Amino acid sequence: MAHIIVVGNEKGGSGKSTTSMHVATALARMGYRVGGLDLDVRQRTFGRYLENRFAYVKRENLDLPSPILGVLGDGNDPLTPALTQLEAECDFILLDCPGSHTKLSQMAHTLADTLITPMNDSFIDFDLLARMSPEGKVLGPSIYAEMVWAARQMRAQAGAGPIDWLVLRNRLGTQAMHNKRKVGTALEQLSKRIGFRVAAGFSERVIFRELFPRGLTLLDLRDIGTEQLSMSNIAARQELRDLISELNLPNVSITF
Repeated sequence: MAHIIVVGNEKGGSGKSTTSMHVATALARMGYRVGGLDLDVRQRTFGRYLENRFAYVKRENLDLPSPILGVLGDGNDPLTPALTQLEAECDFILLDCPGSHTKLSQMAHTLADTLITPMNDSFIDFDLLARMSPEGKVLGPSIYAEMVWAARQMRAQAGAGPIDWLVLRNRLGTQAMHNKRKVGTALEQLSKRIGFRVAAGFSERVIFRELFPRGLTLLDLRDIGTEQLSMSNIAARQELRDLISELNLPNVSITF
């Protein structure tokens, strides 16, 4: 069966679609068969990202490894038939969830073998994971963490394996070091209580916004004629390499 990766967080603007696109495309470029489903039926950022890629590849007559974009079905359960179709031909399936609580997102979390939760490195995003006192003490899990806990319980009852949960600290700034340390300390404390791992994600870079209209990722730049990468682009590629390594996906050897 395909290994299911869910990218979820009940807050917009945390980098879910950028993370989804780069993880899915990195796996495809390493030779794995990868499927993708965009569960944000309204905005469809991940879906449009992939559609932009297909259009650009066709227009420029390029051969870039790409994930397969699945299509949600109709009716009360649009997810199951889409997954069934992708599982027949994929090693990995990546589900990009909306930045809100929906039935589709809740169902996706119960299916996750690996869960990636991107968050901006601030206490505003941290509040989605846990409630804190004014003094900075973690009081207990918040709404999203409770939903993940419920998904874990449902998987246990069904005899499925555990969810490997990775919280990704995106947009780690070079400034405000004191606040960054406080967020990091709070995350480490919370990770031991509710069971997730913490990793550094993607820094804020203009390149991510520039790549979207063509559906490209950092790993495609040399294939489209970019002979010399900037220091920022090289650093961003290393961030992606570190992320793939942190995910510790089954039988994955990093080749970029």
